[in-house]
Amino acid sequence: MIELRPFTKKDIKELIEWIPSEAFMIQWSGSTFAYPLTPRQLKEYIRYANYEGAHTYAFSVFHQQTGQLVGHISLAHIDYHHKTGRIGRVLLKEEERGKGYCGDMFDHVLSFGFDVLGLHRISLGVFDFNEAAIKSYERIGFLREGMMRDVKHVNGQYWSLIEMSMIDYEWKQREESSAEAIKHIQ
Repeated sequence: MIELRPFTKKDIKELIEWIPSEAFMIQWSGSTFAYPLTPRQLKEYIRYANYEGAHTYAFSVFHQQTGQLVGHISLAHIDYHHKTGRIGRVLLKEEERGKGYCGDMFDHVLSFGFDVLGLHRISLGVFDFNEAAIKSYERIGFLREGMMRDVKHVNGQYWSLIEMSMIDYEWKQREESSAEAIKHIQ
């Protein structure tokens, strides 16, 4: 359905078009970028990403059949000593939302983090009002760890951040359950 490729300079223009407001950008990237998002900021973002041993892997998400760019996701803050990483900058093009791509995106990134990089723990943060994302992340297998209250002040309102994570053995159990379910179907 989808495939992930390293985010490159040729993906920058389209990604910028997906960020309609400062509030949306903060929801997508936290404090990483300044609004309006510029090619220069994104070039700096990928400057130290996507090489063996990098602390950030930024991915463009493409529809396999059409080759169309449909999303973006990153695995960052990778600590190879403590074997941790953090998923962030999850974004689907507006007209591609609700088609099941989020689960596939996460499957690819979680497999990369746990199976390829050998991470033990992968976390993420999601603003508490983003109920669709929270439900999606819980379906994927992330567990809530807590809430950081009032971490952002946007358009006169405070936003709180829910912290979630998955541990490598939870990922393995999820994969084994999926394989077992497929056996019963066949």
